[in-house]
Order: sequence, then C-alpha cells, then structure tokens
Amino acid sequence: MLEPTIVTWILVIFGIVIYLPLKYCQILVIIRPHGQKTKDIAIGKGEDWRDKTHFRFSYGAAWADWIIQLPLFIAGSIGVLLGQSWGYMIWIAVGAICLYINFILWFSEREYVYPKWGPLVYYTWYWGFYVYWGLAVIAYGLLRINGLNI
Repeated sequence: MLEPTIVTWILVIFGIVIYLPLKYCQILVIIRPHGQKTKDIAIGKGEDWRDKTHFRFSYGAAWADWIIQLPLFIAGSIGVLLGQSWGYMIWIAVGAICLYINFILWFSEREYVYPKWGPLVYYTWYWGFYVYWGLAVIAYGLLRINGLNI
C-alpha cells in the first residue's frame, strides 16, 4: 500500500481545480455546441467555429473527455488516495492523455486561441496546466510505483 503524501493531495486538488472549468466548457460544447456562450469560452468572444472540421474536432474531444478521460481521472484519484498502485497506473494513463491531446492542440489551436486569450492564459490555463499536471502525475506515479515515498 502506498500511503498518500502531501504531494498526492496537491496533485489531486490541482487536477480538480484545472478540470472543473474544462469540464464546464466541454459540457457546454456537448449540450449547446452552437450556443454563443459556448463559442465565447471555447474559441473567443464573438468568434465562430472556423469550419465544420474545427467544430467536429471540438465536439468529439468534449465527448471523448467525458467518456474516457474524466472517469479515468476520478478512478485514478480515488486509487491514489486509497494508496493503491493501480490508482497511480491510471493516473499515468490520464497524464499521457493530457500530454497527447495538448500536443495536438499546440499545432491545431494555438494560432487561433493564443491571439484571443493572450500568452498568460494560453500558456497557463488553456495549454500549460494540463501539460504540467500530465508530466507531474506521470513522473510522480512512476516514482511511487517504484518505491519512492515522496
């Protein structure tokens, strides 16, 4: 059993804090994909989907996150708080998903989102926090599974 440490709690809380606004935006995309509030949050004030491909990508990513990533995040967080190695393995998978999708977003969304939100928001909230959290849980999970108690 891997007792949760302060680092475990920090990563769980940070994960929840960064996921809540994302999940709110994604539920708007799922429920009201062409609503103005959805577009204002997902794209930028007064903007519209660039084309059908952009809309479909955003809509599909929202569904994928709700069906795959969110349940894995919840299960992994419960597992690490219970001190189970499987929780860390699930966290590593969620971290890999965060890195994977955010490197795709770096190439597909940056030129549109960056000018609308600015560098501070883009490199912290929109893109950065998920990369930082993903890297942190991968590294932390690997260290914990291999016996380091940090």
